[in-house]
Amino acid sequence: MPRHLRRWGLIGAALAAAALFTTPTSATERVTMIEQLRIYEIFESNKEAFHARFRDHAARIMKTYGFDIAAMWEARTKDRTEFIYVLRWPDEATMRQTWASFMQDAEWSAIKERTSAEHGRLVGGIEERVMQRTSYSP
Repeated sequence: MPRHLRRWGLIGAALAAAALFTTPTSATERVTMIEQLRIYEIFESNKEAFHARFRDHAARIMKTYGFDIAAMWEARTKDRTEFIYVLRWPDEATMRQTWASFMQDAEWSAIKERTSAEHGRLVGGIEERVMQRTSYSP
């Protein structure tokens, strides 16, 4: 199967799984909230260091800023290994503002610097999709 089709299949599976973890309380909330799909290229040579950094530090610090992580996955294609996760947000402005605050966090900056010095670059390409549910989404 061509790489681009495998990727879209993976994205579809991630979105379907995220829907299972999302329980908006009203039809209005389902339509106005957004979800953010993040796909990180990670490297087999240091993926355990990546997972330790995300699990022990990034996720913890993200929670202090109000990130709502719906689910996380690791996927392997013929060409690369990916870390995929879905975040839930009330709106895009909140998402952008929260990301900006997180990226300026002194503890997070120090952790990234330290782990990069120890293990090399932990993340390659990053893809993002901001998604708004359709009015007929379950």
